[in-house]
Amino acid sequence: MSRSYKIRDQHKLYFVSFATVHWIDVFTRRDYKDIFVESLKYCIIHKGLEVYAWCLMSNHVHLIIGSTGEKLEDILRDLKRHTSKELTKAIEENIQESRREWMLWMFEREGRRNPNNTKYQFWQQANHPVELSSNEMLEQRLAYLHNNPVVAGWVEEPEYYLYSSARDYAGVKGLVEVILIE
Repeated sequence: MSRSYKIRDQHKLYFVSFATVHWIDVFTRRDYKDIFVESLKYCIIHKGLEVYAWCLMSNHVHLIIGSTGEKLEDILRDLKRHTSKELTKAIEENIQESRREWMLWMFEREGRRNPNNTKYQFWQQANHPVELSSNEMLEQRLAYLHNNPVVAGWVEEPEYYLYSSARDYAGVKGLVEVILIE
């Protein structure tokens, strides 16, 4: 991984994005989205992850995060590893999934290309953390993150999208415990 993609200061906030391999639209079913949400909640409770903002799209996720516990790199590694296993298992077991064979084939094909995998590779390896070193950067990334579902044409207003912290910022309780940036 390039130096520019490393988390240098564990006490700062970071904007992090990561995507499925080949940008496969996995998060089109609520069951799959909920696996990611539950994993994020676990990291908050058990690993010291601080989530300031988040948005789960069909093939990628954006986060503004910090940590009071484990190193952010370790939390992200564990989050990606756990969700990869749980999501591929859910896809394997979902006989209603019309794209099941194709998705598993794609994940397995990528897994064979990476010696670190035992079978599948679900997520792209990079996280692309960006240290949010100014209020301007923080506000820009927060707006970008929350407006993703609007730009995608899924909702008219950011707070209408269930799988995002935009709800919390609009005064509606969201799915994940977030620390509001004021």
